[in-house]
Amino acid sequence: MSRKELAKRYVLFIISLFFAALGVAVTKHGELGVSPISSVANVMSDQFTALSLGEWLILWNCVLILGQVVVRRREFETVQLLQVPLSFLFGWFTDFGSWLVAGIPVEVYPVRLLLVLAGTVILGFGISLAVLANVVMNSGEAFVKALSDKLWMNFGNVKIGFDVFCVVLAVLLSLLFFHRVVGTREGTVLAALLTGQVVKFFVKRVRKPVEKLLMEEKEMTGDPHDITS
Repeated sequence: MSRKELAKRYVLFIISLFFAALGVAVTKHGELGVSPISSVANVMSDQFTALSLGEWLILWNCVLILGQVVVRRREFETVQLLQVPLSFLFGWFTDFGSWLVAGIPVEVYPVRLLLVLAGTVILGFGISLAVLANVVMNSGEAFVKALSDKLWMNFGNVKIGFDVFCVVLAVLLSLLFFHRVVGTREGTVLAALLTGQVVKFFVKRVRKPVEKLLMEEKEMTGDPHDITS
């Protein structure tokens, strides 16, 4: 892979982070819960308001990166430390997205539901671009990959288990802090059910133009390691 192509792939990955973060911000504004992997940070941001949702996401992603180091130990690749600055970008993009949508009124339930659905679509689009960029993984998926490799288990099954763990932890934290479920509602369930399908939808439709842009005159071939196929 040439340096030019690699640079393009990282630019695409940063763009993917922006859309994924915007999706989280839009979903959060709907006040019906966020995606499972963001649910812990969402509850923490509601309880400890000195830090924004984006800042809590940075901390949560750093915890997941540390988890990868613990799981992989000597097998942890130095290049994966790029997840740290990229996690900061994701957090900053989330706060910027929250600022962008702050003026949208959410008094009525249908608008909240539409925001959840719109945020899920935007999030799925961002993830699909990250898949096609095919450079570093985001911290959540990289942690799941580390666990699945260590346990010799299917990535998809471990991903489902991790999502459930995140939701349960978010619910327990909200019960501890608020004595009721906060920040984890039907929007979390919708995001969990729909995000994967949205990613598959976009990957199939934007793969060819994106790979043409990235690979220029090279022959385009499908990625045999694509987890969305």
